[in-house]
Amino acid sequence: MLADQHKDPFEERLATALHETGGGFDTDRTALAARGAARGRRKRFVRRAAVAGGTASVVLACVGGVLVLRPGGTATEAVPSSVTASAEPKPSVTAAPATDEQMIETLKNLLPEGDFSEERGQGTEPADDRKVPAPSAGLVFDDGDGAAAIGVSVGRVQPGGTEARQAARCPDRVYIPYDACKTSRLADGSVVTVLQGYEYPDRRVDTKLWTAELVTPTGQHITVSEWNAAAEKDKPVTRTDPPLNPAQLTRLAAAKEWRSVANALPAPLPEPELPGSDLHARTDLLALLPKGLKVTDKSSDDGDFAYAVVDDGKGRSMVQVNVQPDMLDAAGDLFDSNSETLPDGTRVAVKQGPGDRGDQVMWTVDTMRADGRRVVISAFNAGTQNEPATRETPALTIAQMREMALDARWWSGS
Repeated sequence: MLADQHKDPFEERLATALHETGGGFDTDRTALAARGAARGRRKRFVRRAAVAGGTASVVLACVGGVLVLRPGGTATEAVPSSVTASAEPKPSVTAAPATDEQMIETLKNLLPEGDFSEERGQGTEPADDRKVPAPSAGLVFDDGDGAAAIGVSVGRVQPGGTEARQAARCPDRVYIPYDACKTSRLADGSVVTVLQGYEYPDRRVDTKLWTAELVTPTGQHITVSEWNAAAEKDKPVTRTDPPLNPAQLTRLAAAKEWRSVANALPAPLPEPELPGSDLHARTDLLALLPKGLKVTDKSSDDGDFAYAVVDDGKGRSMVQVNVQPDMLDAAGDLFDSNSETLPDGTRVAVKQGPGDRGDQVMWTVDTMRADGRRVVISAFNAGTQNEPATRETPALTIAQMREMALDARWWSGS
């Protein structure tokens, strides 16, 4: 299916690693999925939005809708000496491999006093196909205040690459609601982001998900997750908060033991140059919005995706755009016999349907030039995809969205 063509390697690897720990560690991630390369998710969103006939319930590791990442909340700051990391070992695939049991024991030894159960681990020893697996460990921890699932995943990312940069940012509250998020720099140059959020963005269950994601200057990547329940899903909440506070989460993610595990992994492949890096969707979106709309929030980065939250005096409404340079291979799935074809060969499809919440609506205008250049604009009758409707219909009309999507401005700098 087209919705799955542009996979996010980190999202897949992390989901696989935690899934392999068994028990309550399933493939759904809220905060963790927010850390992967944003481009693949953005494309997947607009493809799905079009193919599904306007439905906005996008399966992105339990996060409905598009995820766009930006530096959030608190500025990067130094971490107190009590949570600084050990010296950075030099990455080397000659490091000793870790067994499944060693991964479990390492996690247990780094946790406070308590009872452990449902222990699962995945070491670095190659499987039968000789591929090095994604090392991870997971268990249920009870410090006397209630059972809580805790998991850790270890990997490698390209230093300075997309995954490393995204790991050093808090997610956008428009897409990922959370209570607190802070990105800090350790003494050795590693960057850690601690996110105190929820398993479900719409808060339909009060299961909290707190994470610490750390990336070293040489690309070692450690992610720790904890819940206030014995499993991320289908288990009752056992305590008010997960057992580890933000400082403890940071110390666990920064432990030198995980660096040694990462050293046993092969270096990641260089990231390919992505098409569309010369686009400026945010600048163009803001310029093309109809007059009379007050912009109350907006994405911070330019590129191939952007959003703006606007208000015409009748309530907030989110508008988002994705600009894709070469999509001819998807034309047959995105446009059908009911689509409009303009004299210059541009195809236009309009869809109006429900949003992520029961009272939300999502309107989409999808356009593709004859050479495969695509612009798709969606608008909602709410300020985010995780909140109830704030108005009856989106702030933009279909006609306005159509005019915007067909504007030549999107391609003026490419």
